[in-house]
Amino acid sequence: QVQLVESGGGLVQPGGSLRLSCAASGTIFSIYRMGWYRQAPGKERELVAAISSGGSTNYADSVKGRFTISRDNAKNTVYLQMNSLKHEDTAVYYCNVEGYYSEFNRFGLWGQGTQVTVSS
Repeated sequence: QVQLVESGGGLVQPGGSLRLSCAASGTIFSIYRMGWYRQAPGKERELVAAISSGGSTNYADSVKGRFTISRDNAKNTVYLQMNSLKHEDTAVYYCNVEGYYSEFNRFGLWGQGTQVTVSS
């Protein structure tokens, strides 16, 4: 089994910063993709940023230049540094991790979600 534990959400003023973390633990053979999604009230869940095992990244247009995704492969942890936060960044943020339990058995898991609220 693999578990994901998210941390780092909270309340921040517009223009502020937050850093989210998501750590994977358990029986892990390899992780090939880690990402962050968010879901605002009344909206569908959307991709914020993702990073491959090789370090390639992609971002939603709305966060480019403000958010940075990174990963520590030794710790099986993905981070999302969020700067210059805006009201419209308010949402529940979920990490998503895709990998292998063993050489041929894949998994894809969601974190429990962490609330990010941008408000003055």
